[in-house]
Amino acid sequence: MKKILLTIAFFTAVLSLSAQFPGAAGKQGGQVSNMGHVYGKITDTSGAAINAASVMLLQSKYDTATKKRKEVLLKGIVTKANGEFSFSELPIMGQLKLKISATGFKAIEQTVSFQMKMDASGPKPSGNDPAQAMAAFSNMLNAFDKDLGNIKLVTDAKELSAVTVVSSKPLMRMDIDKKVFNVDKNIVSAGGTAVDVMRNVPSVQVDIDGNVKLRNASPQIYIEGRPTTLSLDQIPADAIESVEVITNPSAKYDASGGNAGILNIILKKNRKAGYNGNLRAGIDKRGAMNGGGDFNVRQGKINFSASAMINQNKSRVTGTTDRLNLFDNPQTTVSQNNNNKTSGGFMFGRIGLDYFATNRTTFSIAGIKVHGEFKPNETISTLTDSLLNNGKTSSYSERFSSGKREFNAHGLQLGMKHLFPKQGEELTADMNFFSGKNGGDNTYITNYYTAQNGTKSGDYQQHLISSGANQFLTAQTDYVKPFKNIKLETGLRMQLRKTSNINDNYIFNPSSNQFELIPSATSNYKNTDNVYAAYVSLSGSKKDFGYKIGVRAESSEYNGTLLTNNSKFNNKYPVSLFPSLFLSQKLKNKQELQFSVTRRINRPNFFQLIPFVDYTDALNITKGNPGLKPEFTQSFEFSYAKTFKKNNTLLSSVYYKRTTDLITRYQDKGTNPVTGADVLINTFVNANSSQAYGAEVTSVNYLTKWWDISTNLNLYNSKINATNLKNTANDGMWSWFGKFNSNFKLPAKFSMQLSATYQSKTNLPVNDNSGGMGGPPMSMSQSAAQGYIKPIYGVDIAFKKSFLKNDAASVTLSFSDIFKTRKSVQYSYSDYFVQTYSRLRDPQMIRLNFAYRFGKMDISLFKRKNNNAGGMSGATEGMQQ
Repeated sequence: MKKILLTIAFFTAVLSLSAQFPGAAGKQGGQVSNMGHVYGKITDTSGAAINAASVMLLQSKYDTATKKRKEVLLKGIVTKANGEFSFSELPIMGQLKLKISATGFKAIEQTVSFQMKMDASGPKPSGNDPAQAMAAFSNMLNAFDKDLGNIKLVTDAKELSAVTVVSSKPLMRMDIDKKVFNVDKNIVSAGGTAVDVMRNVPSVQVDIDGNVKLRNASPQIYIEGRPTTLSLDQIPADAIESVEVITNPSAKYDASGGNAGILNIILKKNRKAGYNGNLRAGIDKRGAMNGGGDFNVRQGKINFSASAMINQNKSRVTGTTDRLNLFDNPQTTVSQNNNNKTSGGFMFGRIGLDYFATNRTTFSIAGIKVHGEFKPNETISTLTDSLLNNGKTSSYSERFSSGKREFNAHGLQLGMKHLFPKQGEELTADMNFFSGKNGGDNTYITNYYTAQNGTKSGDYQQHLISSGANQFLTAQTDYVKPFKNIKLETGLRMQLRKTSNINDNYIFNPSSNQFELIPSATSNYKNTDNVYAAYVSLSGSKKDFGYKIGVRAESSEYNGTLLTNNSKFNNKYPVSLFPSLFLSQKLKNKQELQFSVTRRINRPNFFQLIPFVDYTDALNITKGNPGLKPEFTQSFEFSYAKTFKKNNTLLSSVYYKRTTDLITRYQDKGTNPVTGADVLINTFVNANSSQAYGAEVTSVNYLTKWWDISTNLNLYNSKINATNLKNTANDGMWSWFGKFNSNFKLPAKFSMQLSATYQSKTNLPVNDNSGGMGGPPMSMSQSAAQGYIKPIYGVDIAFKKSFLKNDAASVTLSFSDIFKTRKSVQYSYSDYFVQTYSRLRDPQMIRLNFAYRFGKMDISLFKRKNNNAGGMSGATEGMQQ
């Protein structure tokens, strides 16, 4: 009777549970109820919970094909931050196998079974008492709910050491066609912009105006592999994860850019399940504040991200110019002092959405918004003496300029990525649209005096109103197809750019007591610039030898219109081919050799082509040359890399570049139609050729667990063949550039970073490839002359303190140019003048920044239907989280 009661009670409970969980029954040789429940917690030997451990339940099943039993995955899960796991609705018949693994720990296995046994310590059924029988059965049912307790994993020393190299994000990583530098832990640049980041990237030189050079040439700036119209000072430093330095771009990249390479900025991303983000705030010694935040949420098929940043600017620049004008009659000396104060700031915002349509297809959309407003105020005092008048002062003037500059821009990014079943095969397509408007309203008042500290003898007033717009559209698709021993890459690209600009120049007329427009000193224009490209490359390897060979075809067209007289001009460049070759050979003891050859082009831009003399700034008069030809550059590079113990790395390179039809600045004399005075006009011409060569060494060393350093040295020489021009060739000069970065992990969760740069005496740059018309007074003439830049160095230091749980908060104190030595001094000469020019920007800047990161990885936002927190409706689905 006792057995009968137990049996009835058992099946009654089973039927009851089956009614509550209709899917709880499955077949395993017959009807078996799925009412088992297993749970526990994964810890290390100290009892600390292990996050993201993989826990799988395997079940033995009969395979009708092989006529044998085999283990198949029943359910799987990844532990949460507390290390806990739970599986429900498990079959109670037969044995299951539990497999647990976690990065850095030894994997373990154990069997799990549900045995219906009477508890010897429990109540014994007596006679025919149903109550006692049910109580006994209740104890027996507890066997279906198994608590496995804390399961301890033992550290796997071998695996942990291997993982440490990968997960610590080494400071430098070398690919076949680029070097990748991780900068997300750079504390010196906290609260700054991409300009501050570049100061700590090896191979990159940054002057006091934030202009960057790569091996002494101006590179193209990319964001996420695509060109951008944003300047480096419009990109927040805290949004940057890494910088790819591409000194010799392959056929995959734009051929434009001349003899310089590419700096590709990779932004931070977070697509972990759950929500997370960070908040930032800071202030500098002048009271300029910065703040921002990032937020990311990922659950299921949706990833949403948003970021915003505000950065105030209170910049100070001082400078002097001493100049001997050789074309004046009689010759004169000019002593100029500049004092510039600029206030303002910019805002940057981005919202992005990724939709994981399938396991292999992702669609992305993102919007960008940028707004900036600056109010520059500058005072320039100019003392002019005649050399033939016994030092008597010829003139003294003071120019006061004030105004406002504003820009607004927005962008849209669309992307698609599809992964094919075959490993490595993928198709991507993306479109980037960027549109911006800018405006300016500046007033220049020049007061003339009889002598320094003398009485005022007159004045000259100028009012410049400017506005402009630009649109930039790129569309690109890339396809990658791996074969047995080779990989095919091919793609198409279209770039469309529209630019318009209006500069209305008004001069104050005392007779009418109002400002009057001067058409001859007004610059109004619009232009379009379109580039079309296609590329194909093949790469592969055989044992330790690797190669990548490709070719890119590009054509372009350019159309410009001067709005003042409706004159038009255009240029069309036919299809040109740009081949590239990369070879690599791995040697023993973690050594590698690389060799590359590429061909690139630098097309003249609108500012260099426009056939119009711009008198809007009397101290910077420019004129374009519509007859300019594009310059072509052949580049060769040979590199050696060695990885030592503890992941210490050494990378050394030698390189050679030859450019034909080099675009360079040139000076000529002319007459200012506003003042009637003789002036120097800066324009652009093609020199015969130029060559540059040098050697570079980059080293990353992990000296101890708490101290690592990176060192970069670049020794180079350049020479111009300009026999077709008069007095523009620079003699070759050996120069060197060095950069040092040191990181310290200190006790009590403190860290310190020390960085330094040094630039030896070097030739003046021949052309910065920007063609811009602005710049400090008399700086344009510097680039059109012979001369050199005197040595310059600077040292930065920063301290960081992390606190709260998991170091969620930190405070960073940084000091830039702590010795006030980043003073740019340039000496230049030509047929028309001899000049020494110096400037100092924001020395000994101090910034204090606070950062806080938040979030957790187990949020239930954007829930999928039938989502089970304890397990999954499908085992493989859970293992993909």
